[in-house]
Amino acid sequence: QVQLAESGGGLVQPGGSLRLSCAASGFLLSTSSSTVMSWYRQAPGKERELVAAITTADGSTGYADSVKGRFTISRDNAKNTVYLQMNSLKPEDTAVYYCKLVYPGNIYWGQGTKVTVSS
Repeated sequence: QVQLAESGGGLVQPGGSLRLSCAASGFLLSTSSSTVMSWYRQAPGKERELVAAITTADGSTGYADSVKGRFTISRDNAKNTVYLQMNSLKPEDTAVYYCKLVYPGNIYWGQGTKVTVSS
């Protein structure tokens, strides 16, 4: 059974940093060259949006324009974990952050971790 467990959310002041983790179990991220791990977020009253994605095989990454230069997605295949380093956080980054695993024919979501950016 594939499970994704996010952690690392919390309350941070504007300009601060957080690192989110998404640990996968029941599936090895290095198994398929087509495996993609992504971070999405959903703010209150808004639709879920893609924040960043990484191909676990070669580490290729992509980012939403709103987070480019501030957020970094990375993976540690040995730990079966993907990270989202968030710097220079803004109040508009406040949301529940979800990780998503996609490999051919399969999609899995984590339960989410809440990030609040406020003074």
